[in-house]
Amino acid sequence: MPSPSQPLRKLGFLTIGLFDANDPRAGHESTLEIIELGERLGFDSAWLRHRHLQYGISSPVAVLAAASQRTRRIELGTAVIPLGWENPLRLAEDLATVDILSGGRLNPGLSVGPPMHYDQVKGALYPDTADAEDFGYRRVERLLDLVRGKTASDFSGVEGFEVFSDRVQPHSPGLGNRMWYGGGSLRSARWAGEHGMNFLTSSVVKAEGDEDSYDFAEIQLAGVRAFRAAHPDGDRARVSQGLVVIPTDSATPGQRAKYEEYAAKRLPRTAAPQGPARLMFAPDLVGTSAEIAELLYAHVAFQEIDEVAFALPFTFEHEDYVQILTDIATRLGPALGWSPATG
Repeated sequence: MPSPSQPLRKLGFLTIGLFDANDPRAGHESTLEIIELGERLGFDSAWLRHRHLQYGISSPVAVLAAASQRTRRIELGTAVIPLGWENPLRLAEDLATVDILSGGRLNPGLSVGPPMHYDQVKGALYPDTADAEDFGYRRVERLLDLVRGKTASDFSGVEGFEVFSDRVQPHSPGLGNRMWYGGGSLRSARWAGEHGMNFLTSSVVKAEGDEDSYDFAEIQLAGVRAFRAAHPDGDRARVSQGLVVIPTDSATPGQRAKYEEYAAKRLPRTAAPQGPARLMFAPDLVGTSAEIAELLYAHVAFQEIDEVAFALPFTFEHEDYVQILTDIATRLGPALGWSPATG
């Protein structure tokens, strides 16, 4: 097995938090238990996906508020909050509140763009301003300004018995340095770097250029380098990679078969750019930890990062996630040079 260019410094995981519409509490409770397990196993971070009008977590900030009271060390992130669904001022208040409750462990990941199925949902989401909403980077800039303590009002002081602030309260001073942008294009990578954010790069990137064939790892590497070239911290700027990784070391034969079938069904989409946006998808990595480590060491983007948040598959059962996380923490992580967090 080749040696990595540097030991993996931070190991995290990402989950969608699926639930049954007839019993949503059970699914949310499962997600909280998985986060608690992650802390016991020594993971550095746990991240939640964001799903609106689906049977996945629609309010990760609320779920992470609960997780903050059931854990004490593990970092808690969102990957990602689509800002088209959010008011930046209200979101800034929620993020700061959860960050305070967690003791400074929140890592909000964000993205821009119109909400999915916007024509169908805009009447409920923005009944009076649907055609005037700006879903571009300016929405992130507003949120960053508010989180970082810039004024939100031209009034502060005492009015009657009430005291008013001109900036978001509570203010969490370190939160502004823990804001992440989830991007798949060179433009988004550069923008995140220019604005001093951290960068989340996932199993989806945008194929850019006129070539007929593309290599996912090379495209992802170009994004990582573009981000760091634009960031004030240069090569020290934080990047987290989020591939789908499914170790099978302790899996039952039935689990292995399920995992392999899952990956096989998703493999055809990795062969070429998909759809008008020309999206490229990374193959899911299924196998023993030794096999997966070999693949990661050969991945040119992985070679230039020291943080990961491996994505859990969407549709598995609670016991599958327990097995996968346990194998990642006890076998794959150490094979990548990582040591579990303690304390």
